[in-house]
Amino acid sequence: MNVSLAYLVTGLGCLVGVAGVVVAVVALRKVRSGPRRQAPGAPFRDRDADGLRGNPRRLRPGDIVEIRQVSYTVRGSVHLVEGGWSWAEHLLDDTGGVKRWLSVQEDPDLELVLWASQPSATVTPGAPTLDVAGRQYTWDESGQARYTATEGTGLDPRGTMRYHDYQAPGGARLSFEAYGESGWEVALGEKLHRAEVMIYPQAGPEQTT
Repeated sequence: MNVSLAYLVTGLGCLVGVAGVVVAVVALRKVRSGPRRQAPGAPFRDRDADGLRGNPRRLRPGDIVEIRQVSYTVRGSVHLVEGGWSWAEHLLDDTGGVKRWLSVQEDPDLELVLWASQPSATVTPGAPTLDVAGRQYTWDESGQARYTATEGTGLDPRGTMRYHDYQAPGGARLSFEAYGESGWEVALGEKLHRAEVMIYPQAGPEQTT
């Protein structure tokens, strides 16, 4: 081998070595700059919270519901269906006999509203906006649903219910309901956060709804 050929071979070897180093560095940079793992999703979604706080979708008479640190007993339940839509309303009372209604629906997320009857209210539904107790409510929806009711609600076991629902800023609600041929019943409602509701199911087999 002459001197020129030796230099040529040596030069090619150096180029190959440099190229290998460049490839290794580029590969390392790709690994370091590659897509990172996304952070896990929120661990306490509605369904996850149900395991810790009880499932409001399965409420039934006899269960205990703690709302904002006040305990209520479920005295009766009404299950309503309108077309392909369904929801439930549960009659609650506390140790002092104070009665409330808790509505449970998915719209599409779980929505819980605590209602208080307003027997002295003189307003009627139909207007686009209504002023009640110093707050203005705007019409949201109305319709007619079929219902089934348990004992303790004071309603017939089956029938129809008409309703008009209004809303105000901040989650306040106004509802008009008429079961069967009865007149309008007025109620004011507050939308609840999931963390404000704890459920203690009664012992025994669960009902399916």
